[in-house]
Amino acid sequence: MRLFHTSDWHLGRMLYGRSLLTDQRHFLENIFLPAVEREKPACLLLAGDVYDRQVAPPEAIALFDWALERLVGLGVRVCIISGNHDGAQRMALLKGALRKSGVYFATALEDMLSPVLIEEGGQQVQVFLLPYSDCPQAREFLGDTTLRGEAACMEKLLGRLHPLFQPGAAHVLVCHCFCAGSFTSDSESGAFVGGSGQIPAGLFERFDYVALGHLHGPQRAGGNARYPGSPLKYSLDESHQRKGFLALEWDGTSFTAEHREAAPLRDVRTIPGLFADLLAAGEAAPCEDYVELRLEDESPVLLAAERLRPYYPNLLAVQNSWALEGAAGQRAARLQGADEAAVFSAFLQDVCGFTPEEEDMALFREILKEVQP
Repeated sequence: MRLFHTSDWHLGRMLYGRSLLTDQRHFLENIFLPAVEREKPACLLLAGDVYDRQVAPPEAIALFDWALERLVGLGVRVCIISGNHDGAQRMALLKGALRKSGVYFATALEDMLSPVLIEEGGQQVQVFLLPYSDCPQAREFLGDTTLRGEAACMEKLLGRLHPLFQPGAAHVLVCHCFCAGSFTSDSESGAFVGGSGQIPAGLFERFDYVALGHLHGPQRAGGNARYPGSPLKYSLDESHQRKGFLALEWDGTSFTAEHREAAPLRDVRTIPGLFADLLAAGEAAPCEDYVELRLEDESPVLLAAERLRPYYPNLLAVQNSWALEGAAGQRAARLQGADEAAVFSAFLQDVCGFTPEEEDMALFREILKEVQP
């Protein structure tokens, strides 16, 4: 039996103020849905953070609605949990009616007690849907105010599921959490700090497979749990990651997982080089990717971003190694204890490339006198 595992779509996401909805629709329309139609998985597991914000923009809701309609039309069952970015109560609308179409939403902890049984070719897979929750929500649901920490809450929640295991079926958990030992990305605003929110992978050992969401880098978490990662790159530090989704295969004994890479409409990457080379490359072939340009010039370049942007329309940032590395430290040491006029003069010489005349300095002192208290 084949299943697809995906997570962290973050529909409606912005990258440096730029909407990624066109890129997200490209992933769904040209990569993911064609794969579903071609391979006909028995079930799709969507492990949370469908949306980027709890109050999702209408365009993001419309895109998700369109994708769900396509999936239902393809006859694929869909199991979805709410993540920490999703508005769980809003996602719960019509979830009862949607079950009749083979779309199963888990947005409250009590939903985990109603597993979904997937049957195909004489095989059975029992899917438990555990939506994101914090400790206060877990304590209230479990009726145990003594629980402290995410790990203790998770252990007791999972203890409620083990008695529901159906003999002869594979047991799959869909969960949105931070598994201990996993690596994070800059785009994960909800990642926990200091280890207090980390879940030991050993808690999941009784499941045949754990479909995780929350972390944006594709990775393993213990022997039987995996993060597919987000389908797109949502921060510059993800530029090296291979984005996509997971195709799972149950052979009656164990699961195997294959990472399916998704080529983006526009990549996110950092391009190093000299200003003149980057400008020439952009003039020869304008670049539509979301890029950070890292200048390797040994002297400052005036108005670099403005001059490069026509050829890199999705320019995110321009970094200058001259300003970030040794030169900055040397200038700081040279100007230590200097007055405002000396700093202004050094700025004009180092950045603008000319030595100020006395009349320039006189004007600076006059303006400084006006603005100082």
